[in-house]
Amino acid sequence: MNIKVVVVDDSALMRKILSNMINDCQGMEVVDVARNGMEAMKVIERAQPDLVTLDVEMPMMNGIETLKAIKDNHRFPVIMMSSKKNNKITIEALELGAEDFIEKPISIKENWDTFKNDLEARIRVHFPEEKAVRSNEKKNKLLPEQLLDKKKSLEAIAIGASTGGPKALVHVIQSISEHLDIPVFIVQHMPEGFTASFAQRLDTLTSVNVVEAQENMRIKPKMVYLAPGGKHMIVKNNYIKLNEDPKIHGVRPAVDYLFESVAEAYGENTLGIILTGMGNDGANGCQAIKQAGGYILSQDKGTSIVYGMPRVVYERGLSDQVGSLYQIADIIKEMTR
Repeated sequence: MNIKVVVVDDSALMRKILSNMINDCQGMEVVDVARNGMEAMKVIERAQPDLVTLDVEMPMMNGIETLKAIKDNHRFPVIMMSSKKNNKITIEALELGAEDFIEKPISIKENWDTFKNDLEARIRVHFPEEKAVRSNEKKNKLLPEQLLDKKKSLEAIAIGASTGGPKALVHVIQSISEHLDIPVFIVQHMPEGFTASFAQRLDTLTSVNVVEAQENMRIKPKMVYLAPGGKHMIVKNNYIKLNEDPKIHGVRPAVDYLFESVAEAYGENTLGIILTGMGNDGANGCQAIKQAGGYILSQDKGTSIVYGMPRVVYERGLSDQVGSLYQIADIIKEMTR
């Protein structure tokens, strides 16, 4: 059975482009389109889609208002269609429950294949063929002895996330204790131009400082460093280093880059955390942290928007502990106070 998609966009050209791209993907079909939020709500009731692509800027009822109405009445995933100028609104949409967003390229004609492949992947990831939930995960107590033993010696926390990450990170960041005395490093797969707004938003939600990392920024305790979109981030000699080396797993920044450098810098005194996201970025980095004697915590399937990155870590035997998003937040709170 095909994945049924409704496309919502005030641009007739964009509706046509998205419809053609999606209909060209095996197992997907656009069952209807809408020009604005008000029309979208009627179309959704009639078409009963499996997923909606939603433009951020629309007349009569904008993307945020439409998203709220959808989430109040439906459970299907929503992917926002955004641009750099709408980065703050996009971050708000992710906090309100949008599962993902795609940045519209300046020239779709020149980036047709890349944009189409990205769109297809971000739709398909919400409909995995395997429906079975793993039931053999270890039911660990919140702070097992192995983790408690690291509390006094902990020197750094590294977090990696992708699809669904912004909303998860909001929850996690809010749990950090005001007594944090170590640095926290984050890689969230996000395009250039969006991470600055995201860092600013996170900074307003916690008692510690959150910044978008910059080249040669000296690493300080009580700070949270978010990797900028479009650049890999590593730590070296107590400084942040950024580069534009080739993408890993199709992404830049990559979690693996950060985790491997953190493992080298902080060794056994590292807590690595893998949150929701598609793909396998972070698994090699987790292995590096494990080999250095650090501790790996991965998000469970039940609270992951996409159980991809944490699943690979778990299935490779790299996760010391599997926890829900809420348990992970509680663990971070305990480990940082």
